[in-house]
This record gives sequence, C-alpha cells and structure tokens, in this order.
Amino acid sequence: MSVSVSGKKIVLIGGAGFIGHNLALALKQCGAQVEIVDSLQINNLNAFAANTDNIPNRQLYLHLIQDRLNRLYEAGIPLHTIDARDYQALSPLLGSIGPQIIVQLAAIAHASRANKNPFSTFDHNLRTLENALDSSRDYVEHFIYLSSSMVYGNFASGLVVEDTVCEPMGIYGALKYAGEKLVIGYNQVFDVPYTIVRPSALYGERCVSRRVGQIFIERALSGLTLTIHGDGQDHLDFTYVQDFVDGMLKIMENENAKNEILNLTYGASRSISEMVDVLRDEFGDVDLQYLPKDHLMPDRGTLSVEKARRLIGYEPRYPLEIGFVKYIKWYKSLMCSNSHLFDDQVPALKLVESS
Repeated sequence: MSVSVSGKKIVLIGGAGFIGHNLALALKQCGAQVEIVDSLQINNLNAFAANTDNIPNRQLYLHLIQDRLNRLYEAGIPLHTIDARDYQALSPLLGSIGPQIIVQLAAIAHASRANKNPFSTFDHNLRTLENALDSSRDYVEHFIYLSSSMVYGNFASGLVVEDTVCEPMGIYGALKYAGEKLVIGYNQVFDVPYTIVRPSALYGERCVSRRVGQIFIERALSGLTLTIHGDGQDHLDFTYVQDFVDGMLKIMENENAKNEILNLTYGASRSISEMVDVLRDEFGDVDLQYLPKDHLMPDRGTLSVEKARRLIGYEPRYPLEIGFVKYIKWYKSLMCSNSHLFDDQVPALKLVESS
C-alpha cells in the first residue's frame, strides 16, 4: 500500500551530513514537514573547523558543508544543533516535534576510524540510536535505521541478499549489526515499526567523507597520484546518492517496507579499476600507486536489490558511467569557479569506504 510523505512530520537524526541533507531537501520538495537533529560534530562543520586530524582540502570541505547548510536554510528546514547522545536533550525535542517517521543517520562513518576509537564509535552509533528509539517508541509510526553493507563481512560468492548470514569484521561492522538487532528488539518489545537499510559505497555532490571516488576525483583535478589499496580488482556496489534518496522516499511511501531489511544500492558491483577507467575517460591518463589492502576491509561485491524492487518498486538509474561522470563534471565546475579551495591539497592519502 502506498502512502504520501506530504504533510508527514519527519526527523532526520544526523541529517546535516552527506546523505541527510540530500534526503531532507528531497523530502521538503515532496511536501514533508522535515526537521534535522545534528550536533555538527562528526564529519561535519565543527570537526573541519577545528581540523584536529589535519584533514586535506579542509577549506574545500568547509565550503561544501556551508553549501549544505545554506541549502537547508533556504529550503526552510529547521536544524536543531543538539547532541543525540544526550537523552535529556533529545527526548523532549522529539516529544515536542512528534515525528511520524524518524531516520537514524547519526554515526561514525568510517571503518578505519571506528577501529581506532571503539568507545567513540559506540557512543555515536549505538548511544544515539538507543536514545532515538527510546525517546520515540510511544508515537513513531516508522523508524528507519541506516545500517551498512559491512554487516555482511566477506561476500563469499560476490553476491549477498538480505537473508545472507552476517559475519561483520571489525568494530564498525559489528556495531552496525548490533544496531540492527537493537532496532528489531524495540519492534519485538514495543512494536516500533522499522525498516533497516543497507547501503554501499555511496558517492555524490557535497560529500566530505573522503570516500574512494571523491579522493580519486580531487587528486586527478590536482594532478596527483591515485593510491589503490589492493590490486584494483576489489568490487564495490557503487551507489549514486540520487538513487539512494529515491529509494529512501519509496521506503517511506510504501507500507511494504515496514519491518523489513532492504539492500539499497545500485545492485551491480564494479571494480576499483573500472572506476579508474571512467575517471580516465574524463581526465586522460592518471598515475597509480598500489598499496597493501587493509586486512579488516572485507571482500565485497553486489548487494541484490531484487527485494527492494519487489516490495517498493525501487529502480536505480545511475551506473558509474552516468552517476560518477555527473560527479566528476560537478567537481570540475566547482574547481573552475572556486580554484582557491583546492590549494591545500596534499599528497598524503588514505582511502576509506565503509557504507
């Protein structure tokens, strides 16, 4: 059964990030009463302003984050800058809004960072999730939790479906899987309707997460060497953000999505080398450097989206040759109009790809 999001009260926790602001803008266009809760601390404005991690391209990322915030402001989307780890702050806020739908996005987004700081990852991933679930359990009509393809661990056959046994590796995958179990537990005890979403290798405009495609483009623009961890044959189910947002809207608009786990990706994996080939079509030849692969990064592949097709009519439209090219052209345009933002690019590089 289909329902409209128009007029629905929807809260995005952690919604000022890459995924969240794109989703918020799309929901607003559909007539939803969308509001955002975000402390701006994790991979966002406050982190880049302080720059304690000496992040390359800091000025560029601050510009992109400000662009996000400007777009949210211009769209009239309220942003509540509170820390979702604080139950005493989050619970009364959610109670005053009374959202019918909550989308839980708040999390440490990178596996490598999660493994280095497990306590912080637990705090920002599970503490925020438990607070959101407990604060809203008596009135929320649909709780949507963003999990990760990392819950599967190694893809034994190169293809996983939602019923594939999950064997997560490292802190990041383990906590994402624990989050899934917590969401299901609240459904069992308090009858909170849910959808668990498993994305993979998201990319697109205004991302500051330093995912592999983003780093490749930025370094190609600056004429720097691209570093590949492994032999380039690792496969990821690269997903353009517009496909993902379209899928999220369908989840909110379809009762069939409730109490289900759904892969929400492009649905066909591609190798890192294939991504480089697309990049070469736009930039010409690029220099490559190969380094050992992180032993805690699983061998992945395709996440089947047949269940999402069947239940909610999900139809992704952006393969690398379309989505990644759009992303490259957007970056080229950005550099043409704001070349000074690329001045602090440095050769040091570490690829991260966690979703």
